[in-house]
Amino acid sequence: MSESKTVLIIDDDRDFVCAIEALLQSAGYQVRSAFNGPDGMHLAKMLRPDLILLDIIMAERTEGLFLLQEARRIPELSTIPVIVMSSIYADQPIFRVSPEAGWLPADLFLAKPVDPARLLEEVRRLIDSAPAPVGYEAGVRRES
Repeated sequence: MSESKTVLIIDDDRDFVCAIEALLQSAGYQVRSAFNGPDGMHLAKMLRPDLILLDIIMAERTEGLFLLQEARRIPELSTIPVIVMSSIYADQPIFRVSPEAGWLPADLFLAKPVDPARLLEEVRRLIDSAPAPVGYEAGVRRES
């Protein structure tokens, strides 16, 4: 990868975050992390990462859902690809999410435990196919 891309992980499970950080860093990505929704939103606004990995259930059962909906309303964050990673399938077996459903504005939903090879494949795919975020010109990030 010629220029290092930034991935933001927002998840309250510190062990999971540590493992995913190591995986992504070994693949050449810069990784930042937040352990709750408010800190995650702050970092997203500050960093404008190339991709966000987001948990749903954190301090609040729907914390990730609200963060995702808020991010999609902010022009600078609205085009950033988001992969939701959650163990909600284990907690709520009848819960099924598809980006095509429309109510969850994520690009992909992966159930935990996440297959590392699949995660790397999807991260690459989404970063490579993402439109230039608002605030970018000719690949140069503009500060707000």
